[in-house]
Amino acid sequence: MLNINGLSAGYSQTAIIKDISFHVQKGTFFGILGPNGSGKTTLLKTISGILQPLYGTIELDGKNIRDITVKEAAKTIAVLPQLSAHSFSYSVKETVSMGRYAHQKGWLQNWSIKDEEIVNEVMRQTETDHLADHYIHECSGGEQQRIFLAQALVQQPKLLLLDEPTNHLDLSFQKELMDLLKRWTKEKGLTVISIFHDLNLASLYCDRMLLMQKGEKKLVDHPMHVLKEELIQEVYETRIEKQPHPSVAKPQMLLVPNQQKSDPFIINETLLDIGEKYIGITSPLPLKTISSGVVGSGIGWYKTFINRHVPADYCHIDFKGEMIDYLSKNGVDPHDSVGMLTSVRLSDVAYKFIEAEGFSLFIVVTAGISNAIDTSKHQEIKANEKPGTINTWIFINGHVSEEAFIQAIITATEAKVKVMQDENVLDPVTKTTATGTSTDSILIAATQTGEKLPFAGTVTPLGQAISKGVYDCTKRAIKNDRRGQEEWED
Repeated sequence: MLNINGLSAGYSQTAIIKDISFHVQKGTFFGILGPNGSGKTTLLKTISGILQPLYGTIELDGKNIRDITVKEAAKTIAVLPQLSAHSFSYSVKETVSMGRYAHQKGWLQNWSIKDEEIVNEVMRQTETDHLADHYIHECSGGEQQRIFLAQALVQQPKLLLLDEPTNHLDLSFQKELMDLLKRWTKEKGLTVISIFHDLNLASLYCDRMLLMQKGEKKLVDHPMHVLKEELIQEVYETRIEKQPHPSVAKPQMLLVPNQQKSDPFIINETLLDIGEKYIGITSPLPLKTISSGVVGSGIGWYKTFINRHVPADYCHIDFKGEMIDYLSKNGVDPHDSVGMLTSVRLSDVAYKFIEAEGFSLFIVVTAGISNAIDTSKHQEIKANEKPGTINTWIFINGHVSEEAFIQAIITATEAKVKVMQDENVLDPVTKTTATGTSTDSILIAATQTGEKLPFAGTVTPLGQAISKGVYDCTKRAIKNDRRGQEEWED
């Protein structure tokens, strides 16, 4: 579709962009990225024909762009520049209809039924049809952006050039606009080349990207390869962290602000509240958390942690909604909390503070083993969803890596299974050694301050501390639960 080879261009014979080469296939959504002053707009103006190349060639469908007539270019290439002030007063429909000029034939440039149909359809798709009789200067910035996009699309171009197309648009219109453009690339074979300042928006919609730096090509590739942490930090000269999008296989780049110094704090037994209805910890600041809680599951940042006591016969269809309700009624913000359920006596809780070189841990465990299960035999029995559970909380006063979070879960689980073996906890159905209960939950929460802790495997200092702490607390909690059961039976 578009082939650029050795392109240099600029102003007054001074090259702003230098020796740039890349190709864009038909139906591709192609993004141009780079910091201010990197040459993005100069490149787009040169592709559109506004600027002439100093060196190099631009070919469109195998034809040098210099050899394409103005009217032919207007049928082939449409441009949506950054929004600027407009002094003319045409109606919205008149403004959009101007995009059909290149397709009109004959001396009188007659308006055809086809022209009318195309304008009406594009205005409907861009949600500008309700503005048809308004004057352009009466419309908001976001509305004007969609109007000029409609004007570009009624040209029915093969190539659409965009300079920051989502400027002035709120989130919902950004998504609708980008979804529309993406759909046109797939359904109509439209090729889109767009400048982006929003790296995350570009990642979501672009098939390929050009990253520019100081007028030169840094990299052309798929978003997964262009949006690399080290590369973006180098080009934009700011600290960035790369994270996967939660719903689609596209990377997202997160700015990392300079942290303001805060008073140091430690999560330990002084923050533990053991009541009749729940065990709770409230942190002075949000903790980075991974958990399997009823509320607050997955990865997030939370301040409040609740292990709530419920009856052994607790059963609720919408247990998450019921838990959210419970937290709200007790003055706890469910959006800032991790919540778990247990039917064991809260007084049987076991906890331990462990200090190590450069970090410390606070571990809290409640354990009920009445519905213990041997996971290797789980297919032989029916699911038994009781809130008996072994609930394990591990608070780490340190800076934990993503890898260490996952390893901490593995290490803690291995320690728990070892306790089940040593305490001879049996699956009441299979009569084999249990590995846990059917509804165990775990929480790993870190202050993300202090020493960086890259690993939590069983041979690392963090892993060894987790293993010992979880083993000791789980063992003590099981003994407490058994003692309570014996007292109840007596």
